[in-house]
Amino acid sequence: MLKRFLTLAIGAALGLLLAAVSLRVAAAWGFLPNRELNRSADYVSDVLKIVHENYVEAGEVGYDLLARKAIHGVVESLDPHSEFLEADQFGNFEDDLDGDFCGIGVQVEIRNERIVVIAPIAGSPAERVGILRGDEIIKVDGQILGPKSPMDDAIRRLRGKPNTKVVVEVRRPSSNKLMEMTLVRKVIEVDSVREVQLLAGNIGYVQLADFSAHTGEQFLTALGSLLQQGAESLILDLRNNPGGLLESAVEVAEPFFNEDELVVYTQGRRPEDREDLLSQMHGPPVQMPIAVLINAGTASAAEIVTGALKDTRRAVIVGERSFGKGSVQTIFKLRNGEGMRITTARYFTPSGVSIHGKGIAPQIEVIMSPEEDSKLRLQKVRGDVTDPVEFKERFGFTPILDRQLITAMDALKGVMLINNRSGSVKTKAADGP
Repeated sequence: MLKRFLTLAIGAALGLLLAAVSLRVAAAWGFLPNRELNRSADYVSDVLKIVHENYVEAGEVGYDLLARKAIHGVVESLDPHSEFLEADQFGNFEDDLDGDFCGIGVQVEIRNERIVVIAPIAGSPAERVGILRGDEIIKVDGQILGPKSPMDDAIRRLRGKPNTKVVVEVRRPSSNKLMEMTLVRKVIEVDSVREVQLLAGNIGYVQLADFSAHTGEQFLTALGSLLQQGAESLILDLRNNPGGLLESAVEVAEPFFNEDELVVYTQGRRPEDREDLLSQMHGPPVQMPIAVLINAGTASAAEIVTGALKDTRRAVIVGERSFGKGSVQTIFKLRNGEGMRITTARYFTPSGVSIHGKGIAPQIEVIMSPEEDSKLRLQKVRGDVTDPVEFKERFGFTPILDRQLITAMDALKGVMLINNRSGSVKTKAADGP
């Protein structure tokens, strides 16, 4: 009977401790009366003491260990994007925001209790071996990632010292095929602007890989260069861009907005939690026809830019429906070098549209097959191989056309033709959000 009671008590204690941790934090920030906090904390402490003093495996029920498990449970039970980060994971997370880390170069999330690739980072080891968005990571170095493996555990296994090998097994849902890949970890220096060029018809092209601390600065440099070269319209390629910093998204969008014009707003749990993010760009905005390329790997901050430009009719959106991550995570630094990020708000386009869980629908839909996506990714990574015959000999297929890019170019040429005939300088897309 005692054994059964203790077994049940362990589960009860962990669950109650989760509640106690959240209540303590809430009270510390003035969210709850101390009386309610103290009553709940006392009850949890009583149960925790019973477990600590009586559970058969003493090494598994130290107060510090139980507390850490409880904190993980509190934060990570909220949603797939909230997590508690112990010191090494928090350091890695800050490196991501700065733009540098060592690993295989994938953005992942927990979806349906599985570790799923949002998008491989352009030019990374993951992209070079053919890992695709939607792939499920099953094993790392032979160790199974079970359905309850926390996100930080998966990231810890994938990362490591430069030039070390890691074996990753993934399942591709489209074919239900298991694939084992050996990758060499590299320092991933994430330059957000991956490609800048002037296309035929004076169409500028910028590809953004993510939104990190330096994205806004890099994009302004790229945009300025294209304008100096005579660009009259712009294609902003946000395909497979997993997002990043909210502030960086605003910095990318604001050159096309008037000063103090609303780009995006966030709304927390209380009405007074609304925060408007306005364009801070001085002087007149850049006015030109814009096309934004998106697909199912376009998420988070990339969707903020897309939504802002579409919602205000400043751009036509081409491609496939985006991922649909419309939540905002706030980072809290804790003691001992640890931290957590929790979802504190949803973001909304200027007219109040939320894309969370729905994504952004393109105005011109061009669906690419998984095979086309894979081939185009390889073509972009291996742009150094320009001869089609050599490319086919090395990679087994003849380079294919980027149908989404071609469609965007055609759309911009049509807008330019209409503007030239009417003498208009109007640059907004005809369709609404």
